[in-house]
Amino acid sequence: MQDPHYALVAYVRSSLGIWVENLRRELHPPHGHLPAHITVLPPRCLQGTEAQAVELVERVCQDINPFEVVLGNVEHFIPVTPTVFIRVAHAAYRLRELHDKLNLDSLAAEERWPYMPHLTIAKLDSEDDARQAVDIATQRWAEFPESRTVKIEELTFVRQGQNNTWIDLAPVPLGRRLAPTR
Repeated sequence: MQDPHYALVAYVRSSLGIWVENLRRELHPPHGHLPAHITVLPPRCLQGTEAQAVELVERVCQDINPFEVVLGNVEHFIPVTPTVFIRVAHAAYRLRELHDKLNLDSLAAEERWPYMPHLTIAKLDSEDDARQAVDIATQRWAEFPESRTVKIEELTFVRQGQNNTWIDLAPVPLGRRLAPTR
């Protein structure tokens, strides 16, 4: 049996996230169930236990205050992979810094490609499908009437499940938590 893969994501739970999820269901129904998210650590095998990984994420995230990023243009990773996405255009460096701070110890992995912050719209089955999706997504994105700002307040540690699913293991808020009041 193959080792499970883990990732760290920031869910986009806003009208923008709903818009991406609806577009994904239209463009690639087999992945229509996936929630909109910005990946902070792409899928990887752990170099330790799940508990060690969660502890690392909690330790790093307590010193990172919530921040905002602004989404830019629709782009693609063709020919490397038939993936259509929206690039993080403003404050992407914050996500890159977070990625670098977390890519160590139990979460360390040699990235297959350089990390580039983005919001995936869909990973299609072929380049032709992806090119068509880019055209549709670009047109729809130009018509999107709401804010393109995403507030990063919480990361979620996830494990790959069966049939293109991901299981949420631990939500981790950014910033120090205040001591509970009695």
